[in-house]
Amino acid sequence: MKIYLDNSATTKPYKEVVDEVVLSFTDDFANPSAAYRAGFEVEKKIKKIRNNIAKTLGVEDKSIIFTSGGTESNNAIIRSVAKLNNKRKNHIITTAIEHPAVLNTVKDLENDGFEITILGVDKKGQIDLNQLENSITDRTCLVSIMFVNNEIGCIEPIKEVGEIIEKFNDKVFFHVDAVQAYGKIDFKLKDLKVDFMSVSSHKIHGPKGVGFMYIKDTNRFKPLLTGGGQEFNLRSGTENVPGIYGMGKAIEILFDDLKKNIDNIRELREYLYKSLSKNIDDIKINTDIENGVCHILNVSFEGVKGEVLLHYLEEDGIYVSTGSACSSKKKGSHVLNAIGLAPEEIDGAIRFSLSEMNTKEEIDYTVEKIKSYVEMIRLLSRRKKR
Repeated sequence: MKIYLDNSATTKPYKEVVDEVVLSFTDDFANPSAAYRAGFEVEKKIKKIRNNIAKTLGVEDKSIIFTSGGTESNNAIIRSVAKLNNKRKNHIITTAIEHPAVLNTVKDLENDGFEITILGVDKKGQIDLNQLENSITDRTCLVSIMFVNNEIGCIEPIKEVGEIIEKFNDKVFFHVDAVQAYGKIDFKLKDLKVDFMSVSSHKIHGPKGVGFMYIKDTNRFKPLLTGGGQEFNLRSGTENVPGIYGMGKAIEILFDDLKKNIDNIRELREYLYKSLSKNIDDIKINTDIENGVCHILNVSFEGVKGEVLLHYLEEDGIYVSTGSACSSKKKGSHVLNAIGLAPEEIDGAIRFSLSEMNTKEEIDYTVEKIKSYVEMIRLLSRRKKR
């Protein structure tokens, strides 16, 4: 049995997505910029996909720009705002729990003379809105805050952040990394005061190596890549047709009944949470169950190293993630450090991330195996201490 519970890392593409990718290699292989009919037909389909994505967000299709994924989108947006404002406004605000694609980008800009403010978070991963408001100055050009954290699943108050930023007379741009939110939260951008947004295809059952940016005002954007003028001259380079076709199909399937999909995943996460809590003693839930995103559950197992447990589960075909990836000078996950977990709690953390492809039977089997291994590891640990 193969049980995949690491959907925040990547997702299995839908079969229909694979079919679309194959179609782009076999029949629709023409360059969309070509002057003949075959190229025009590919361009026409890309326009249709762009329009459909725009509809899912309630925006104009010209504001959707295809990229290679979340990392490129984050870099392009942050560096664009920095370049356009560096002479007068050189202050950027972000949070301690951002993805490295944001944190490492702003650190790079700090080396170029930008002032960076890193907002702390509480034990649930939430920023302090008062701290945010007090951090904005007349030199602030950008606030970059993720919608959903990829490790613990907390949802940041994006609407309220936008309202705070809007109160300032001098324009402050607002960027949202929505890689873990798009397709997991039902939202429309008209309800949010967001200037830029980043999305990645492979988190929503699409291909890897493709994603998109939302740019509210394309006149306020300096391209990271220049060349042949593709993507409204905002992201040059021949379009990744296989990726765009696949992502388009994934979004079409996902948004056919988004609410039902979200509800199904949330029900599975609740089932996993209750099963773990009922069957295994001395665990700590690091995810805000009531207010967190539907698909992520982060749990620390006392007296157990997450990496050891991960490899035991792998032997049974169960795939999860640990919370111990070193992405800061502190030991372990920068996110779990930021929410104040003790070192042993960080070492014992496992992230489960679900999709609608998972089943309750898979969860039952997973919890059974976790219970067995946790008891064994704890017993061996106690014997070693004697």
